Amino acid sequence: MKPIWSVLLVVVTMFAQALAGSLPASLLLGRDNVLRQPLGALGITVAGLLFVYLIRRFLDRRPWSALGWHKPSGILLGVVAGLVPVLVAGVLSLAAGAATRMPMDASALAWLPLAALVLLLNQAFPEELLWRGHLVDTLSARLSMRTVVIVSSVVFGAMHIISQSAAVTVLEKVLYVVMAVALGFACTAARVRGGGLWMAVGVHWGFHIGLRLLPLQPVNFGVQLVLMTVTLTLAGAVLLKGHRTKSEQPIETRSSQPLG
Repeated sequence: MKPIWSVLLVVVTMFAQALAGSLPASLLLGRDNVLRQPLGALGITVAGLLFVYLIRRFLDRRPWSALGWHKPSGILLGVVAGLVPVLVAGVLSLAAGAATRMPMDASALAWLPLAALVLLLNQAFPEELLWRGHLVDTLSARLSMRTVVIVSSVVFGAMHIISQSAAVTVLEKVLYVVMAVALGFACTAARVRGGGLWMAVGVHWGFHIGLRLLPLQPVNFGVQLVLMTVTLTLAGAVLLKGHRTKSEQPIETRSSQPLG
């Protein structure tokens, strides 16, 4: 499949897995049911695994192992690489007066582990499986790694133009997309550096955990976004620093053997 079609298919699949995965829980469970969010998130992960398997089995003919399942411990380093930029940007935002800290009561802290699990299942894992797992592998068979990093980061960020956020003005919405591109860059850098999917999942997961560990009320959301863009970009650059050449890359994307 040509790279442009691979990218478009990933964009469509991202919406499809979110809708198909969350729909059963939404239809069967009431809004106040405590299981609705966790089961909806689990459904998105299951749908993501199914869709990626079908795409790779019948369209791209790429081996499942090339998604990069080795070194699951890499998720821990990824969480740190995603968490630290958010916390640093948050502290700088507070210091600059661009945000105020929202109070977090004991009940919110008690629910944090469940919230983290939901974030892993409904965003971090299924989205990274699609973007940094499937798409990076597919594009790497035809494009240079530099091009793959750019495409994976920019298109992922552009998808966030329709995301809900605190952005109100046109400038803030543009900055929000730019920040999402920086997140995509950090995740792709983790995929390149770690040679597998798990570190990228960790970066995405750590980003969202950081937003909940340090909840902020925007005063100047644009400044917050700029600071997060800078810290995430720096994190991605650190992850890429000293990575090996294309022929030596640890990413398992060079195999052209079709699925059996």
